Amino acid sequence: MPLPYGARRARPVGLTRMKTLHSLTLGALCAVSLAMIGVSGPASADAFEPGGRPNVVVIMTDDQTVKSMRTLPRTRALIGDAGATFTSSFVNNPRCCPSRATFLTGQYSHNHGVLTNGPPAGGWQRLSGTSNWLPTWLQKAGYRTVHVGKFMNHYGRDDPYEVPPGWDEWYATVDPTTYRYYGYTVNENGTLRTYGRDHEPQWYSTDFTARRSAEIVERLSHSAQPFFLSVAFLAPHTGGPREPEDPVGVATPSVAPRHRGAFVATLPRPASFNEADVSDKPASVRRPWLGFWEIAKIDALYRQRLQSLVAVDEGVERIVEALRDAGELDRTLIVFTSDNGYLAGEHRLARGKAQIYEPAIRVPLLIRGPGVPPGARPGGLVTNADLAPTILGVAEARAGRAQDGRSLLPLARDPRLGRGRALLIEVARGAAMRTTAIRTSRWLYAEYDGGATELYDLRTDPEQLNSVHAVPELADVRATLALRLRALSRCRGVRCHGLSHGSELDAR
Repeated sequence: MPLPYGARRARPVGLTRMKTLHSLTLGALCAVSLAMIGVSGPASADAFEPGGRPNVVVIMTDDQTVKSMRTLPRTRALIGDAGATFTSSFVNNPRCCPSRATFLTGQYSHNHGVLTNGPPAGGWQRLSGTSNWLPTWLQKAGYRTVHVGKFMNHYGRDDPYEVPPGWDEWYATVDPTTYRYYGYTVNENGTLRTYGRDHEPQWYSTDFTARRSAEIVERLSHSAQPFFLSVAFLAPHTGGPREPEDPVGVATPSVAPRHRGAFVATLPRPASFNEADVSDKPASVRRPWLGFWEIAKIDALYRQRLQSLVAVDEGVERIVEALRDAGELDRTLIVFTSDNGYLAGEHRLARGKAQIYEPAIRVPLLIRGPGVPPGARPGGLVTNADLAPTILGVAEARAGRAQDGRSLLPLARDPRLGRGRALLIEVARGAAMRTTAIRTSRWLYAEYDGGATELYDLRTDPEQLNSVHAVPELADVRATLALRLRALSRCRGVRCHGLSHGSELDAR
């Protein structure tokens, strides 16, 4: 019987869960061979860790940029320095719900069908009832599966008591209360409970999610069964309640009382901020100049986003320390990432994410655990479609869907394996794709539904200030990228891997 939350069971000194040793299967031998020749295939955990299959903990934030990682020193030290920091990590679809669907299926948006955040082409309803996704695959492989925190957009609106298939334990916030840092309702294995109605500091949602996750780690470590724990923080996403320091007319995240005023830094002003000339951009994304008061609002939002992440940093430390205390840290694969990035004035876009520009599509990705060399900084392009294949590989689990991504572990051990890769970016409007783009290490080429295009040479123009789609000398580059984009937009499974190479274009 599970212990009540907050209760603690005495643990014999030195107790460490002993897992069943597995013989090195033919599949594992094949996976190791593939990694040696540079092909990314599933790799058995036994190839990395003699103690058997590891636990898996995935920690996901909401709307977090790569640059904001400077405010998470504990996370960088405990996960990145102790493992790998992927410096070129991207999401396929820079919106919350499609991105989380990609994580849970290993597929691009055009394959799993979740295109936007809400119905009819998006939201939890597009996957509701599925039994063919990561948690069920891990269950079948013998894992105990647990989710804590935010789930997918619109979850709970139709049936707040629903526990999706594949989860042994379920502690998900229910919409619309998901976007409250206090007074949120949690579906606890089919029972609804509301926390923090009176804004008591101990029920600040980030702290609740971290505390609940650490308690689960402590409890599950008593079992011989490996576990998969999905932890989803709301921060730094906007959410109530409104506070006295909030700018008028702009939603911000609620900050833990102990962290208010933690950062007084002003909003960065890269060359792309309030961009001087946007005539090269498609008409659908052109905006007027940002005025003084609008910039002041963005500045206030920026500071509160950073402040809200301090509690996340503390929460990550709490979860890692729980694993350490349980004797499970060295046998646990830990992933830290975000569902998408965020724009804050770049290209005159005051705030948001559903764009193909770098701040929106680029996300932090840190991984530590068996098979991940400490201090590694792979620079090859990776996508959130790679998360499921990575987890399935170490868990020795089999996917029920074609996997558009590839395991990250071979790349963590040998960064040369990621050279020449190209990624697909998809942004939808309603039930149709608004924009598709191909991202290589040098180029980003995008096509819009109205016929407009963009092309950026990221080697000379990393801020994406000058689209060179109309430069005659680059006609062949544009044509080649357009051809590959068309194929990627229709790919599925291993075909996505074979279509992704673009090293000859990047070398020009």
